[in-house]
Order: sequence, then structure tokens, then C-alpha cells
Amino acid sequence: MCEEFGAICRSVWNTALEQRRAFRRRGAWMNYVRQCAELADAKREHPWLKVAPSHALQQTLKDLDRACRDHGTFTVRWRSKARWSPSFRFPDVQQFSVERVGRKWGRVRLPKLGWVRFRWSRPLGGEVCSATVSRKGGRWFVSFLVDDHAATPAQHAMPGTAVGIDRGVKTAVVTSDGDFHDRPFITAGESVRYRRLQQRLARSKRASANRHKTITAMGRIMSRLSDRRGDFCAQTAARIVARNALVVLEDLRIKNMSAGASGTVAEPGHNVRQKAGLNRAILDKGWHRLELALAHAARYTGTRVVKVDPAYTVAAVLRLRLGHGNRESQAVFRCKAPGCGYRDHADVNAAKNIKAAGHAVSACGDLGTSRSVKQEPVRRATGRTLT
Repeated sequence: MCEEFGAICRSVWNTALEQRRAFRRRGAWMNYVRQCAELADAKREHPWLKVAPSHALQQTLKDLDRACRDHGTFTVRWRSKARWSPSFRFPDVQQFSVERVGRKWGRVRLPKLGWVRFRWSRPLGGEVCSATVSRKGGRWFVSFLVDDHAATPAQHAMPGTAVGIDRGVKTAVVTSDGDFHDRPFITAGESVRYRRLQQRLARSKRASANRHKTITAMGRIMSRLSDRRGDFCAQTAARIVARNALVVLEDLRIKNMSAGASGTVAEPGHNVRQKAGLNRAILDKGWHRLELALAHAARYTGTRVVKVDPAYTVAAVLRLRLGHGNRESQAVFRCKAPGCGYRDHADVNAAKNIKAAGHAVSACGDLGTSRSVKQEPVRRATGRTLT
């Protein structure tokens, strides 16, 4: 039944998105209210739409409306049957109820599904607002949106503390305090098994039962990797925000950095295999997931997260090292200034530069990435002042 509900929600999403794009091409506008009214008419013509709960279908249209407003109608993606994991949400808390039946088990009563038992992994810790049913790695999960009534503190417990974070492919997180945070997310056995599954997938016939089993087995391995990566980012973010009132990150365009280098037929890309390896390393370390984890954890400690342009960190290098800095290797930074002899780990030095750039931006009150962070106006020989 969950598979069927997810398929119906996917069909409603794609049909509503196609309708919105058709209206936009004609210069008209289609919104959530009109599509909900048309959904009621469509149920009378297509009885299969009545199989899924009405609240889940309405929530699908509401999610599409928000996505179109935030990202644009022609930017929102279709939900593919092969690439999209089924999911649907029940937004009305009066339509379901949650009970705990033991130390490790609970049950939830969902519309048209009845009582469903689930593994109780953690306390709810607040008032339940909605329930989302989704499939991940061949297993079904139910997640609850909970209002814990927690307020962000007006001030951090240790005001005046700050840290810069450098994200890398060799070490996931390096702080300006000299702390290194990293861990492997896949074991050697899982890596070998995943490669064998990839070979089996390449030899399998499309739309076959064996191909579906192979994809499910690959999904289980990747889901474990994703869970480990999320746990690592959450724990690292909690440690960092608990000890610092200001966290400075580089405003990296991770989507652009991990884009492919294949190019086109007329202009093929260069170093495609090397770029593919770099993309895998960037995505494996979870740069964006760490950024989201820091923003989430900062709400409970009052930490301020500041993102600076990567070019500003280069300016900080010039200011701190007077233009004589040199990175000898992946892990060694040495200053070539006469009589200086400054040496440090290259990633730690980069984190210190990021921290310095964050202080410079905060002092000016200018957090934009397209404006200057210079503390004082620059004067030319003519005496005129540039602002």
C-alpha cells in the first residue's frame, strides 16, 4: 500500500508540474488552490486517485507550490520512477496517533494504513506536528516533525569565541584550533561488495527482477554510508557550536565544484577521470551536509554561522603572511619571508585564514559575497578617497 500511495503522489506531482509549466508558457499562473480544486474533479474521473489518502495528495501539491516559488517552475525536477524514493506526508495531526508499546517498539495509526508497528529509535521530545512515510535502502521509515518549543539563546555561553573551518578531501573538517575531524564511511568489505554489485548491474537486463534486487542491495549499502555521514556531521557540528560563538565557513558552490567535466561532443572535457575522482571525494566528505548540521545545531546554542567568499581567504593570506606564504605540500605551509620561518599544517593555516576573513567581514557588517571587506578606504596619490 505504501508503494501504491507513493506512486500516486509521484503521478500527482508530475501532472501538476506539467500543468504549471504549460500555464507559464502561456503567460498565465496556476497556484495551489486551483490545483486542489481540480484534484477533486480528477478523483471523480480517475477512481485510482481515491486509493491514496486525500491529505497526502494535497500535501504533495503544497510541496510543489513551495518548490516552484522558491526555485522556479522550470527548475523544479520531475519525480522519476527509477530515481525517486517513494514518500508521502500526513500534515494533519488529528488524522493519526502515536503510541509506545514497549522499550524498543511503538505503533502509529495512519489513514488507510491502520496501525503500523515501527522501531522506536529515540524519544519524540515534543508535540508531534506531522508524519512522513518514506522508503530508504529497501526499508520503510516513518519520521515525525516535532515542536520541542526550544528557543534560540540570545547569547552564546562562551561569547567572544570563534573558529574557522576548512573543508577538504583529505580530511573532512579542520578547525583553526588545530582539531581534525574525519572518519571512513565505508568499510573495505562494503567497498568490494559494492563494486561487484556495480558489475552485476551492468550485466543485468533492464526491467528484470535480478536488476531490481541488485539495485536494492546497492541501496542498502549506500543508505548505511549516508547514515554514518549524517551521524558524523551531526556530532562534529554539535562539538563545534558548543565551544564557539562564531563559526566561519567558506561560501563554496559545492554543486558547481562537483559538476562533471565531460563537456560536449564538439568540445570534450579535460582530465575527466581525475575530475570524477575529485567529485566523488567532495561528495563523500559531506561538505554541504556539515553546513546544514551547523545551521541546525547553532539554533540551540546561539552560535552565529558566517560564510565568507573563498576569495576573501586569499586576501587574508596576503595580509597575515605579507605575500610570502607558500604551500610546500598537501600538509605543510611555510612562510618564505626573510627571518619569519612560520610553519604550520596547511589545512590548519587555511582554517586560520578563514577565521580572519570572517572577523573582517563581521567588523564591516557586510556579509555579502559581492562587496569589499576592506576595513578602511583606499587613498590614491591624488588624495581622492575610494569607498
